[in-house]
Amino acid sequence: MFKLRLYQKEAVEVSVDFFNDKTKKNSIILLPTGSGKSLVIAGIVKKLNGKVLILQPTKEILEQNIAKFRIFGGQATIYSASFNQKNLSQVTYATIGSIIRKKHLFEGFKYIIIDECHFVNAKGGMYEELLNYLNLKTLGLTATPYRLVTDGYGGSILKFLTRTRPRIFKDVIYYVQNKTLFDQNYLVPLEYIDIEGFDVSQIKVNSTGADFDDESLKRYFKIIDHADRTVAVVKDLNDMQRNGIIVFNKFVDEALYVKNQINGAEILTATTNKKERTETIKALRASEITTVCNVGILGIGFDYPELDTIVLARPTMSLALYYQWIGRGVRIHPDKEKTLVVDLCGNHNKFGKVEDLEFHENNGLYFISDGKTQLTNVYYGDEKPVNTIFTMPFGKHKGKLISKIPKDYIIWLNENVKLHGKLKQKVGSRLK
Repeated sequence: MFKLRLYQKEAVEVSVDFFNDKTKKNSIILLPTGSGKSLVIAGIVKKLNGKVLILQPTKEILEQNIAKFRIFGGQATIYSASFNQKNLSQVTYATIGSIIRKKHLFEGFKYIIIDECHFVNAKGGMYEELLNYLNLKTLGLTATPYRLVTDGYGGSILKFLTRTRPRIFKDVIYYVQNKTLFDQNYLVPLEYIDIEGFDVSQIKVNSTGADFDDESLKRYFKIIDHADRTVAVVKDLNDMQRNGIIVFNKFVDEALYVKNQINGAEILTATTNKKERTETIKALRASEITTVCNVGILGIGFDYPELDTIVLARPTMSLALYYQWIGRGVRIHPDKEKTLVVDLCGNHNKFGKVEDLEFHENNGLYFISDGKTQLTNVYYGDEKPVNTIFTMPFGKHKGKLISKIPKDYIIWLNENVKLHGKLKQKVGSRLK
């Protein structure tokens, strides 16, 4: 039987009060990776009177969540095609993709809890469709309460979930700081190792402004022999006899190359079938293999406490991705003293340490910082990429470089048009 930690008990109590308070709107609980969200969810559900729907984005997270609830003695059913189970009860754990076309079946439910609620998009998608249809009070849990929002002008803003427009969640009703959990030894210490030789300024940002351009990244990887750099690092780590190594790769061919050069390595990608995926993870847990090269698979919901080495072999402009990658290695285990975070692509220099990320509230407005600088609700990812230009997106000078547009038009634009994002920034620089 699990015994809840103090902050977990507090989170449960606040959440139950939230559901029982008719005046409160959809809200978020902010709990760091490794803090035990599945236990908190179980504690909440046990204290609610009424039918509860718990939503999660993947089969793996559902499996972990319902397992913890059952350890508490709870009775629940699963509604998910991935499990080949579609049963409803007082407490139902479900994956969103399996229920969206059957949402009428859930009209008798009273509460909704959404794990990994940063996947909820208020501008459309399955979650928004379901929530609008059922119109039930909703609680979201996440470690990364922000979304990268493009501004339509080639730029992007990392927005806190409560500050998007439209929005699903209004308030943060409870939070735990990362540093608190590290200081109290609930999370394992992290050691960051930065590998030199990667220049992020040589990579273009993609057309949405949300991350790096794939073709630009492939070209740069080839120039610096990035796959061989990764192989050399992973071989050194294997020689150190680490308990488990997860390599976060960007491209399948690159991951396959690394896998083929490393004894005891395997690969997971989006095309890996469920049986092979299960067998690979099982082999890693049993120490039958030492290394898993993965492309977009193990970033969320992969729970393996013994894991003590994370290799970041791809750059990202997403703070959420960076946090989730490192989060795979923060869980404590008797056989590890620390987790190595080996960064080949400058992510650590860009975002800082995970343990330094902080939640702040200012007059009802929420944001995340790295302990020094505000990271959410500010312009994000301005990497000054090679050969990237910014042109006027509308009006009589559409398509022209901002720097080439007549100054009198820039002045008129600033005084008469409500500008946003990077366009506002560029016009402002012309007025200085």
